[in-house]
Amino acid sequence: MKEELQITNERIDDFVVLLTLMQHWLQQGLSWGWTATIWLAHIVSQGDHRKLTVRDWVRQAHSTLEQVTGLDIRETDFTDDRLTIVLRHLSDAPGWQAIEQELGQHLVRVYALEEQPIRVDATTVSGYRDGGEESLWQFGHSKDDPTLRQIKAMMATLDPLGLPLALEVVSGEHADDPLYIPTIDRVLGCLGRTGLLFVGDSKMSALATRAHLVAHGQYYVTPLALVGETAQQMPDWIQAGVARGEALTQVLSEDGKQVLAQGYEVSRTCVYEGLAWQERVLVVRSDAYAQTQRRHLEERLEQAQEALLALTPPVGRGKRQITEETALQSAAEAVLTKHRVVGLLTYTATRESEQAVKFVGPGRGGANRLQQVSERVRSQITAVQRDEAAIAHLVSTLGWRAYATNAPQERLSLADAVREYRHGYHIEHGFGRLKGAPLSIAPMFVKRDDQVRGLTHLLSVALRVLTLMEGVVRRSLKQQGATLAGLYKDNPRRATATPTAERLLQAFVPMTLTQVHLPDQTLRHVTPLTPVQEQILRLLGLPTDLYAALAREIPQTAFPLRE
Repeated sequence: MKEELQITNERIDDFVVLLTLMQHWLQQGLSWGWTATIWLAHIVSQGDHRKLTVRDWVRQAHSTLEQVTGLDIRETDFTDDRLTIVLRHLSDAPGWQAIEQELGQHLVRVYALEEQPIRVDATTVSGYRDGGEESLWQFGHSKDDPTLRQIKAMMATLDPLGLPLALEVVSGEHADDPLYIPTIDRVLGCLGRTGLLFVGDSKMSALATRAHLVAHGQYYVTPLALVGETAQQMPDWIQAGVARGEALTQVLSEDGKQVLAQGYEVSRTCVYEGLAWQERVLVVRSDAYAQTQRRHLEERLEQAQEALLALTPPVGRGKRQITEETALQSAAEAVLTKHRVVGLLTYTATRESEQAVKFVGPGRGGANRLQQVSERVRSQITAVQRDEAAIAHLVSTLGWRAYATNAPQERLSLADAVREYRHGYHIEHGFGRLKGAPLSIAPMFVKRDDQVRGLTHLLSVALRVLTLMEGVVRRSLKQQGATLAGLYKDNPRRATATPTAERLLQAFVPMTLTQVHLPDQTLRHVTPLTPVQEQILRLLGLPTDLYAALAREIPQTAFPLRE
């Protein structure tokens, strides 16, 4: 009896590149096993972190996975239970920090670290969770949805691509301020050097955080929060800046064609728990920030004007009237204070009265019948005026912000400090990938806190893979003075020197391994590579026959995955 011919097809797409890169980049750091590495390839390739989909994906790509990894892979290696164990190991704080440190030390060798800032910031991930006293899911300040419980993730990244170096997951009610020092310490443990520049928003400007960086020989640049002493000094700093006029230092865009801001600096001595250091305060007016504040001011003025007029509606059923002048004044002042326009708007109010005559006593009335006269009084706002002189004076003070840094001028000029802070989109791009495609941390399909923490840690490793892949290709293109075309399906001729990792990976979709199983041999065929795919492999430092090699004989298994 003749044996039937069998033909199998495996979609191999981009995960061949991902697994090969992770063998080079993550092997030294991911001592917790190949299971996590293959799961990472699935997450990045498929944009799906659910555990239940991994087993089917491994089944359809089984032959390719074994060839690329040299492992004996079984479907049972990727059951829900086994992936749950991976997350439990990753949720262990000491274990994760050890992995993170080893991984970071290995990955930063790909970068020229000199003069590259470390950016520190936090984000929240919301979800429909019940929470509980000890749960990670708690209510807190959120830009996503304040009506939902959340977790908070504090992350430190290495510019320019936002490569994660440290990630801390805490319950959602935590404030950002106390999370900076532990995260900074983990970065220092990873990089082990002084003279790094840490950049953060105003929540990093706490004196204790700045002192901690100084004590460890590091530099910082951060906008000062408008509280306490800074809030008191800011009006004088702004007045001094306005008085300088054309003498302010100009901050130009990187191409030198646009003025982004103007500013000056003052020096002061800071003291915290016996530690004293010199700090530069950079008082800067940003044109974009000024325009934004002007727009918000106009919105507040319009809202306040509408609210003032609404205090005294026309007489009618259900229209409550204000009869006391003092009550109207109190209500109007409350409106001006709420919208922060005191001294910018004035109003004109009139007192209106109306007499009503009512006959009292028996009978139909007449000349001798008693009459009762009552007076109805209402206060009416008839006009709201803008104090244009006061508004113009306030507008002249908009757009100012004070930055603090301990870096000397030769290390960080005023213009460089402003430009570095404006590069906050580097870390925001990482948060965007984490919370949106392709990693899509929300919604989470795990319930227990250890699984939530472990999955967040795992996805941060996936974020490292994406940013590092992007960085390697962009650096190679820059060194070659070249661009990459063919990544935009709607415009194949469009070329770029800064491709995203998502587009690089999408360039390998679809790719198929076809296997024809004969009685005495197996014939294999892989979709031939296009020129752009070969160029991507060269830029990544990978052999251009990476896919073609899958059509050769399957090598002897190196070691079983489950070990």
